[in-house]
Amino acid sequence: MIGWIVGLICSSVIAGAAYMKKSLTMSGASGAILLGTTMYALGSIAWYGVLIAFFVSSTLLTKLKQQRKTAAESGYAKSGNRDMGQVAANGGIGLLLCIFNACWPHPYWWIAFIGVMGAVTADTWATEIGGLSRSTPRSILNGRKVAPGTSGGITGLGVAASALGGLFIGLIGWLFLQVDDVGGINLGYVLLVGLTGGLVGSLGDSLMGASIQVMYRCKACGRDVETKNHCNHPTEKIRGLQWFNNDTVNIIASILGGALAVRIYKSAIELIDLLR
Repeated sequence: MIGWIVGLICSSVIAGAAYMKKSLTMSGASGAILLGTTMYALGSIAWYGVLIAFFVSSTLLTKLKQQRKTAAESGYAKSGNRDMGQVAANGGIGLLLCIFNACWPHPYWWIAFIGVMGAVTADTWATEIGGLSRSTPRSILNGRKVAPGTSGGITGLGVAASALGGLFIGLIGWLFLQVDDVGGINLGYVLLVGLTGGLVGSLGDSLMGASIQVMYRCKACGRDVETKNHCNHPTEKIRGLQWFNNDTVNIIASILGGALAVRIYKSAIELIDLLR
C-alpha cells in the first residue's frame, strides 16, 4: 500500500506542475498520475525513474525556443500541451511491460522497457530538437525536401537527437538499477538497447508518418497536416489509413523499439558467450 501512496503523491506533484506550466491538459495530467502511480507501485524506482526522466526531459525540450517551433507544430496532431491520448501512446506500452514483469518476473521485460522508452524519448527529442535545425527536412522515403513539420521529414540534427535520446534513457535506466541495487546488467548493453530502440522507434515513426499515417491538406494555406482542421477551416484527407493517427504511430514505433531491444540484447549476450 505504501508504494501506491508514494507513487500517487510523487506523480501528482509532477503532473500538477506540468499542468500549471501548460505542458499537460487536465486529461493528460490525470493520465500521467495514473500511469506514474501504477508504475511506481508495481515496478520499482528504476521503472519509475526512467518514466520521469522521459517526461521531464521531453517537457523541458518542448519549451526550448517555443516560438521558433510554433509555425512547424501548427500542422501536428499533438502539440506540447499533451492530452490523455498522447500520455497513453507514449507510456502505455511501458506500463504493460511493468505489469507483465510484476506478474511474471523476467529481465527481458526490463530490456524491452528500455527499448520502448528509448523509442518514445528519441522520437520526442528528434521532434523538439530537430525542429530547431537550420537545414530543410527531407522525406525519409525519397530524400526530397519537405516543409518543416511534415510527417516523415527528417534532418541530421533530428537523427542525432534521436540517438542521444536513446542513449540518455539507457544511461538513466542503468543508473537507477544501481539505486535499486540490481546487478548483472552491463552498462554497455543497456546503452546499446537504448540507442537501438531509440533509433529504430524514431525512424520507424518517421517512416510510418510518411507512408500510412493519415494526412490532410489545408484548403486555405495548402499545407499537408495531421489535423482535420487548419487555418480555422476543415482539411481534406489526401492519404493514409483513417484510423492510423499520430498516437497509433507512436504506439507501434515504441513496440518496434522494445522488440528490437530484446533481440539486440540477446544477440549481444550470445556473441559474448561465443567469444569466451
